[in-house]
Amino acid sequence: MAFNDINIEELKTSSGYEIDGFWYPRVTKIVEIKAKPALYRFYAKMQNFAEGERIKQQSANEGTLIHETIENILLGKDPEIPESIEPSIRAFREFVEKNHISVDKDYVEHRLVNHEYRFAGTLDAIALIEGKLGVLDIKTSQEIYRDYNLQTSAYLATMRDAIRGLDTRWILRIDQVRLCRHCDARLRSKGGKDQVKIPWGNGNGVRAKNCNHEWGPMEGFIELKESPEWENDFSAFLGAKRLWEWENEGWLKKIGYLP
Repeated sequence: MAFNDINIEELKTSSGYEIDGFWYPRVTKIVEIKAKPALYRFYAKMQNFAEGERIKQQSANEGTLIHETIENILLGKDPEIPESIEPSIRAFREFVEKNHISVDKDYVEHRLVNHEYRFAGTLDAIALIEGKLGVLDIKTSQEIYRDYNLQTSAYLATMRDAIRGLDTRWILRIDQVRLCRHCDARLRSKGGKDQVKIPWGNGNGVRAKNCNHEWGPMEGFIELKESPEWENDFSAFLGAKRLWEWENEGWLKKIGYLP
């Protein structure tokens, strides 16, 4: 096998899925084509690019650990909970129980393929929340970014004809922080780096900025956001897909995805 052929196989594996003899690009790879200002600000705060890459990779590993643990919980298993993520998992379990959230085990970490628009992906879950059935995507990021709507719209557009009553989507963000005992500041540790988040609304920012923080124990934090209107986001996703195809036109032609 030629060197270029090896590179093509690596690209196929890293960027998509082989399904029933056909290759499809992955949703999450497609949406990477969009600029990410928050990521640029993150790198700007680092001493150098290598430090940013190290922290980003460690953060990704931590997020993967949480995802895998929650996947097992949703499948009815009783996984061992690493101490490092115990506050997050405890908060997740309490949130699910309090809000009577249920999931279909057949659609946990479900591989999907959209034949019409030729893409594939893996959704976290299909969930029933407050009487509504929708796509549930779990994130461990610092906040819920609008970019996530591109990803979930692609999942919803693909699954809505296969699952009766599927008509909405949620982002469930899981985090863990230490709260200051004297002000509203939060200490977030991710990727081996601590970051103090100061709330500036209602005059709390000045007090928090001048506070000699005393941090409490690590606590889990859950944020749930619903986005029922998906059509406009899906149109934007298809635009991103076309740009991604244009950017990678050369090797997509080599593998036969583009004519």
